Amino acid sequence: MPSQILFLLSGLAMILLAAEFFTNGIEEFGRHFSFSQAVVGSIFAAVGTALPETILPVVAIFMYGGISAKDIGVGAILGAPFMLSTLAFFLVGLTATIAALNKKRKFELKVEVHSIKRDLSFFLLMYPPAIILPLFFGKASLIPISLSLIAGYVVYTYMTFKSLSAGIEHSEEMYLWRLLKKLKPAISSVSPPLPVIFIQIIIALAVMIGGAHTFVKSLEHISLKFGMDPLLFALLLAPVATELPEKFNSVTWTWKGRDTLAMGNITGAMVFQSTFPVSVGLLFTEWKITGMALFSAVLAIVSALSVLCVILVIKRISPFAVLFGGVFYLVYALVLIIR
Repeated sequence: MPSQILFLLSGLAMILLAAEFFTNGIEEFGRHFSFSQAVVGSIFAAVGTALPETILPVVAIFMYGGISAKDIGVGAILGAPFMLSTLAFFLVGLTATIAALNKKRKFELKVEVHSIKRDLSFFLLMYPPAIILPLFFGKASLIPISLSLIAGYVVYTYMTFKSLSAGIEHSEEMYLWRLLKKLKPAISSVSPPLPVIFIQIIIALAVMIGGAHTFVKSLEHISLKFGMDPLLFALLLAPVATELPEKFNSVTWTWKGRDTLAMGNITGAMVFQSTFPVSVGLLFTEWKITGMALFSAVLAIVSALSVLCVILVIKRISPFAVLFGGVFYLVYALVLIIR
């Protein structure tokens, strides 16, 4: 048992470290091609930090054939949108509140409202049908829904690239390039060349996949050892663990007043998580979403809808709106405990 916990923590450390390097490389990639902050936040950074949650269910479903492994995969698929729309939102609101109390910034979120509105609208157009329609139409609906989700994300990506948005804000220097400059002081170029950017991204991705292998295997053993339902265990543990890089980035960006990147990092990941990972679940698992799994999906939808309604009514995002995401997470935790 101690060895499984050690492997679990090792896999988690690999995932978190790799996700940080991957995101760092993706941001440099976006800056290299002068993409807007909406594109970098909602697509590149969002997909980069969403990869751990995406890789976990793929590894669980395709490389570990047991029922419990597939339950872990479904739990990770459903848990990611739930954590993003509740706990991640709450942490952004909490960071803005603490920063305002410390007079680091005003108590407000300065975001490109149209970008966040687009993200939430696509999420609410795609995620609810993937949860609800299979309950009524069964297996006949799975392939059409999957294809619709993938097509929807393509349309979303196109609209994000075409939309008006400010240029990317300054971010930290790419880690690999910083290391190379220390090893070779003769390097005079300020920006890393494209091959160096790709090297960091590819290495980070390889480490992330290896960490996901270790994490999924250990998670399955520990959940069975304690007699826990692997689906519920994965709903709570796997998404919280793998969302840490995303939350850390959003918290840091919020503290610095880079709110479009902070919120886009979350809402863009919500769109991504509601399409490709859900399509994998629809096509390669039983996808029978009931009980607490269904409840988590409903709360994710309600939380996203509440923030979108605030945007539509007051034309901005209040920190109170995202702070309320913590209430939905608390509700879920209390129901789980009582149950």
